[in-house]
Amino acid sequence: MEQALKSTSLPALARRFLLFPNRLSLVSFQDLLLSRSFQRRGLIPVSVNIPPSAAGAAATIHIWIPAEPRHSLPPLVLIHGFGANAKWQWDRQIGPLSRFFNLYVPDLIHFGGSRSDGKDFSVGFQSRCLAAAMKQLGVSKYSVVGISYGGYVAYRLATDAGPAVVDRVVIMTAGIGATAEETKALAEKEKRDVSEILLPRKPEDLMALMRRSMHRPPRWMPTFLLRDFIGVMYTQHRKERVELLKELLTKGVGIDPLPVLDQQTLIMWGDQDNVFPLHLAHRLQRHLGEKSRLEIISDAGHALQLDKSNCVTDLIENFMLDKLDDS
Repeated sequence: MEQALKSTSLPALARRFLLFPNRLSLVSFQDLLLSRSFQRRGLIPVSVNIPPSAAGAAATIHIWIPAEPRHSLPPLVLIHGFGANAKWQWDRQIGPLSRFFNLYVPDLIHFGGSRSDGKDFSVGFQSRCLAAAMKQLGVSKYSVVGISYGGYVAYRLATDAGPAVVDRVVIMTAGIGATAEETKALAEKEKRDVSEILLPRKPEDLMALMRRSMHRPPRWMPTFLLRDFIGVMYTQHRKERVELLKELLTKGVGIDPLPVLDQQTLIMWGDQDNVFPLHLAHRLQRHLGEKSRLEIISDAGHALQLDKSNCVTDLIENFMLDKLDDS
């Protein structure tokens, strides 16, 4: 298989797809290439079975972990948002960050290879499953980075586990500080079910989602590729993801009033975010107080790690290693 990957070019595969569209999925192939990319950076995929006693319901967490953890490097967990699996959302950060951290990159429940037959769709359940997985992996203390939906999970994990387990926290473009009324207003502003936007069924909806999430999205993509992406990334477990979204929109982090984190926290936001308004970033910083820091990234939308990948990676590295200046 490895030799086949090396000898087959993406342009050739694209031409073959045009000739035989029912025999090849370019998105599935790219997913495989992303797996190979993670492996080249020293990560391996494992599945961790979570017993009901640890999280309230049985679950399986699929997570990329270091094949050979380096004891001199601190552990860092990268938590993805709504959309594709963890590989698609963090691929641009894996290479640089793997030089300084032992990386743990999970698929959240009902994304990628992570599953549960339980009916708990709360952010708290995601947090408990992730905490249980890290405990089973023998990682007693770690820092977390979460983007969008993953930011909610990171916040809840930091709250529940406390600074004895979660060291530092990075929250990226997550509307944690929004009130229930504000969240409802943001959803109603869409004039349609939010799940139809975040879980697109049609090519035009996926294209609209990219334009909404990225400051400089692709101007055009072939319809067959958009359909392929929807089929691979948004078809399975759609019902469960709709329930996750409903729970998020009604209960957020799931703790009221919102607790103040005890950890040092970096908040990152794009100045062109069209999902969560920038004022929510300032509100979250005011809520967290002196232990928090806000970095607003220019010319970046909601998908910060894609729009400004190098800037995001540098900020994560420098914050986690305590190398950010105070200017």
